[in-house]
Amino acid sequence: MARIAGVNIPTNKRVTIGLRYIYGIGPTKAEQICQQLEIPAERRVNELSDDEILKIRELIDSEYRVEGDLRREVAMNIKRLMDLGCYRGLRHRRGLPVRGQRTHTNARTRKGKAVAIAGKKKATR
Repeated sequence: MARIAGVNIPTNKRVTIGLRYIYGIGPTKAEQICQQLEIPAERRVNELSDDEILKIRELIDSEYRVEGDLRREVAMNIKRLMDLGCYRGLRHRRGLPVRGQRTHTNARTRKGKAVAIAGKKKATR
C-alpha cells in the first residue's frame, strides 16, 4: 500500500482513482498530477515504483493543500462566518441548510432525524 499525505492508497486501483482517496484531490487534480509526472492513466498503484511514489508525494506536498491543512482551513472559514454573525454563519450554527434549499420539507441531512411532536395527531370523534 502506498502512503501519500497520510492516506493509504488502495493498491489494486488505477493511480488517478487511488489519488482521489486523499481529501482535497478530485478527478481533475488527480489527472493533472499524472500528466505532470508523465504517469500513464492505465497504470495501477501497485505497479508504481518507489521513485514515482516519492515524486507524487513531493508534488502534492509542494503544490496542493490537502488533508489536515485543507480541513483546518475549511473549519476556520466556517468558524469565521459564525463569529461574524452573517446569515450563512447563523445557518451553520443552527445546523440548517446554508445554500438556500427549502426546509419546510426535506433538509433531513442537515436537520437530522425527524422528531415527532406530542399532541399533533388529529383528535378522533
